[in-house]
Amino acid sequence: MRLTRVLLPAVLIVVALVLQVSVLARLQLPGAVPDLMLLVVLGLGLVYGPVGGCIVGFAAGLLADLAPPSDHAIGRYALVLCILGYAAGLARPESRRLKSVTGPLLVVAVAAVASTLLYAAVGALVGDTAARHVGLVGLILTALVYDVLLAPFVVPGVMALARRGDPDQVVTTGSGVGGSALGTVSGYARSAAYGKRKNRSPGLVKRP
Repeated sequence: MRLTRVLLPAVLIVVALVLQVSVLARLQLPGAVPDLMLLVVLGLGLVYGPVGGCIVGFAAGLLADLAPPSDHAIGRYALVLCILGYAAGLARPESRRLKSVTGPLLVVAVAAVASTLLYAAVGALVGDTAARHVGLVGLILTALVYDVLLAPFVVPGVMALARRGDPDQVVTTGSGVGGSALGTVSGYARSAAYGKRKNRSPGLVKRP
């Protein structure tokens, strides 16, 4: 794993957590709080794939569980982001590039609903009743609205940084017009090299 695959997610997660706690959590919006951590994990998962998204999601969730003013069981949010990071990796575009905003926005919308439901389900399993007084339906609707509105300002930028910092994400399969052109050029190069070797072969040199 390249060093940038460790440093870049770490920096993005820390920045997202600081903004989440110091800015977004203090906006006093009705219902849920915009989940910047979730958006960062989804953006990285859409580039790094299922395994990378799972690891990044677990690390981000665990950091959020430990950071004050956390009022829930440790590991609860880590499990949620781990699952959603893995799921986002499964939805990774084949070219690792955004062809439209529809796909990522759909991923964010599904993840916003799923994160709220999973968080509540895990809380019920571990007996965490800290958020029972909040209506679940209201949380789902407000989380969906806030995260979808915030996504265009976060997810594309996170994906661009992840691709730029990881040269391994460049597509080398030769697909598309550019790939066909590269394949043609490489084919000509191989043919020319073979012709030169053939002409230099001692068995084919005409002797007087």
